[in-house]
Amino acid sequence: MSRQGPIVGIDLGGTNVQIGVVARDDRAAGARIVGRCRRKTKADEGLESVLARVAEGVDRACADAGLSRGGLRAVGIGAPGAVEPSSGVVLEAVNLRWDNVPLAGLLSERLGVPVVVDNDVNAAVWGEFVAGAGRGVTDVLGVWVGTGIGGGLVLGGRLHYGHFLTAGEIGHMHVLPTNPPGQRTLEHNCSRSAVVDRIVRLVRSNRKSMVVDLVGGDFEKIRSKTIAEAYAAGDALVREVVDDSADLLGAHVGGIVTLLALPRVVLGGGLTEAVGPPYVARVRDAVRRVAFPDKCKAVEVVASELLDDAGIVGAALLAAERMGGEEK
Repeated sequence: MSRQGPIVGIDLGGTNVQIGVVARDDRAAGARIVGRCRRKTKADEGLESVLARVAEGVDRACADAGLSRGGLRAVGIGAPGAVEPSSGVVLEAVNLRWDNVPLAGLLSERLGVPVVVDNDVNAAVWGEFVAGAGRGVTDVLGVWVGTGIGGGLVLGGRLHYGHFLTAGEIGHMHVLPTNPPGQRTLEHNCSRSAVVDRIVRLVRSNRKSMVVDLVGGDFEKIRSKTIAEAYAAGDALVREVVDDSADLLGAHVGGIVTLLALPRVVLGGGLTEAVGPPYVARVRDAVRRVAFPDKCKAVEVVASELLDDAGIVGAALLAAERMGGEEK
């Protein structure tokens, strides 16, 4: 195995697995994807099935890049849940129904190359920090708004894990503690799932929205792009719900900016990407209203630059770093 070869980055989700062969490219801020593969996770088929699908996807991505698995230096993978990075054990991944899975060891044995495992949003935020919207500063908070809400924190140019290795879990912080159980956390109120639930509840209470027509009355079909289309068209109900969620998210992030004096926040995830600049601007305004003192109101709140590739690139870059630096 070449110590100077490219590295595969894997973004392992509850529904999809995205795999990319990542090579260094100074013209692309240090990283370029030269081969790809996408697979369904199919977690309900069990751990062995997921591992086999990932391994097959790595081979396909390598073939797309014109190389064999033996030419790889390492594999980095971002997993959706609590991870112990030093051992590569996935402590808990609800979407995959995994507990204490030694993913690094199992995948390394199957692939025949070293494997580095981290949390999926940590990987995405690291990708943005090194090669995307986080470049140029040493401290960044990343917030990914999708089915749930995940976060990652870079302090002093390093991913910050904290004593229990779980730093960044912003979505599980209680922001409305007097709400009924199941409605108290940031994820309960500001994720794409929460936005959809609120839209559906309001429609069923006789509020009008074009979303009904967009999905043919089947609310199970509502996706981020559905919300974005209705938002762009000026749908009053969708704008009310999305703007309210953005205001709450921004107020909470503004408190974190106050706590840590952060110069930049990067927003990513399916809802952020779909609604786009209006959503980012709404969150930015709320962050700056709350941030204290006044000099903290200069915080930059920006959208992800790498988009869907953030997790792939970040996982590969983390693997490169832990293998002793990026390939030359």
